[in-house]
Amino acid sequence: MAWRASASSFHSHNKHGGDGVQPLSKIQIQRDVYKLHENASVTANPVLLGTKGEDSQWVTVEVGTPKPSEVDWLAVFSPANFKYYRFANDSNSDYSKTGKTSLKFQLINQREDFSFALFSGGLSNPKLVAVSNVITFANPKAPLYPRLALGQHWDEMTVTWTSGYNIDEAVPLVEYWGIKGESQTSSPAGTLTFTRETMCGPPARTVGWRDPGFIHTGFLKDLWPNSLYTYKLGHSLSNSSYIWSKSYSFKSSPYPGQDSLQHVVMFGDMGKAERDGSNEYADYQPGSLITRDQLVKELDGVDIVFHIGDMAYSNGYISQWDQFTSQVKPIASTVPYMVARYSTDYGKFHFCIADSEHDWREGSELYKFIEKCLASADRQKQPWLIFAAHRVLGYSSAYWNDGSFGEPMARENLQKLWQKCKVDIAFFGHIHNYERTCPIYQNQCVNSETSHYSGTVNGTIHAVVGGGAREPLIRFRTSAV
Repeated sequence: MAWRASASSFHSHNKHGGDGVQPLSKIQIQRDVYKLHENASVTANPVLLGTKGEDSQWVTVEVGTPKPSEVDWLAVFSPANFKYYRFANDSNSDYSKTGKTSLKFQLINQREDFSFALFSGGLSNPKLVAVSNVITFANPKAPLYPRLALGQHWDEMTVTWTSGYNIDEAVPLVEYWGIKGESQTSSPAGTLTFTRETMCGPPARTVGWRDPGFIHTGFLKDLWPNSLYTYKLGHSLSNSSYIWSKSYSFKSSPYPGQDSLQHVVMFGDMGKAERDGSNEYADYQPGSLITRDQLVKELDGVDIVFHIGDMAYSNGYISQWDQFTSQVKPIASTVPYMVARYSTDYGKFHFCIADSEHDWREGSELYKFIEKCLASADRQKQPWLIFAAHRVLGYSSAYWNDGSFGEPMARENLQKLWQKCKVDIAFFGHIHNYERTCPIYQNQCVNSETSHYSGTVNGTIHAVVGGGAREPLIRFRTSAV
C-alpha cells in the first residue's frame, strides 16, 4: 500500500485527550492488513470541490458495514496517504449496533485528490474494510493561502503563497493596485520548495513527509503610507493564459514616525485545530480556533500581527503547514503576519525580533544583530523600541532562577543592552500564559507606579504572551521576581 511509506499528518479527536503525541504515530501502519468486505461501503460527496474558487469545502461521508465495532475509524488519504482520522462512532452512538453513520469533514486544497477508508481493529491492529470514491478540487494547483509580511523598507510589502505550479510550468507573479482606477502593477515572484532529503530525520523523512508544493514570494514596492491596496496572485502558463486567485486587500505601513494610531497584536504558541472535530495533535491546540476567530472578528482594528514562535506544532508532519496557513489565511492575507528574526519599522515602533534558538551571548552573531538593531532606532521618529523572541530571555514566574526560565545567561548578556538602548517592552512566548512585569533591571522594579507608567521608567517591561492556544496553560509560581 503506497500510503505506508509517505503518510501525511492527521488529527486526534478531542475525546481522546492530549498527551503531546502526534496521532499518526499511534497507528501501527506496519500491521495493516486487507480485510475488504463486499458489503461494506464508504461514499463521499460532493466529488468535485472548489468549483467556485473555494480553497476549502465540507464533505459528507456515508459509512456502512455489516460488522461494526466501537474502535472502527475513518481515515482521509491524500494522495493515498493518511491525512487524518475520526472514529466511526463520533456522530452516531448507535454505530456499533447499526453499522451506519454519516461524518462531515472539512477538506482544504492540498494539491492532490482525496479518498476515505474505513478501518476496523482500532489503531493498533488496523484492517482496511472499505475505500470510498475519489474526490478532488477543480484546480488542485491553484495559488492559495497568501501571507503578508513587511518588506525590507517601510514602503514595501511581501506576499508569499503556495501552489502546485513549478516555475518551469508557470511563472508566478502578483498584480496590485491602489485606489479604484489606478493602473495595476505586476511584480514577479520567486519560487522555492524542499525535498524529503532536506529534512533532518523521521518523521519528516518517513511517515510525516508530504510534498509541500511550491512556495512563491513577490515584493510590492513604492507603496503610499497608510493606503488601501488590492492584490491577486497569478501564474502565467506557457500557452499565454493566466491562473488567478481571488483578490485580497491590505493597508500599507505608515511611514516611520507617522502620527497615526497603530494597533499591534503580539502572541506566541498558537498551533492549529480542525473545525470538523477530526483528530488533531492529541487535543493539543483546540483553543487555536478561538484565537484565530477572535483576531478575524477584530481584524478591522488590527494593523500588524507578530506570531513569535511555536506556530503550527507540525512536529515533522509536513501537511500541518498547509493546515496552518489555511487557518490563518483571513488574517495573514489582510495584515502583515510577522514570524521570523528581523528588524523592522512600523510607524512609531521599531521592532527587533531575535531567534532564541541560536547563541545570543555577547560576541555572537545574534548578539551583534540585536545590538545593531536596537542601536539603529531613531527615537525621535520611533519612540517605542520593542524586543521580542520566542523563549523567555528575560523574566517569567513559571520557572526557576528568579524567573529566568532556565536561561540565566540570556538575561545576563542582554539586560545591559536593553538598558543601554532603553528598550520599552520585551515580549516572549514559550510559557503558555500571560505575564507582565514592572519596568525592571537586574531583578529590581525601577518604578514605583504599579499599573500606569509615565515619563522615563529606567527599565524594560517584560511580557510573556505565549497563551496563543497551546494547552493547558502553565500555572503561575509565587517564588519569582
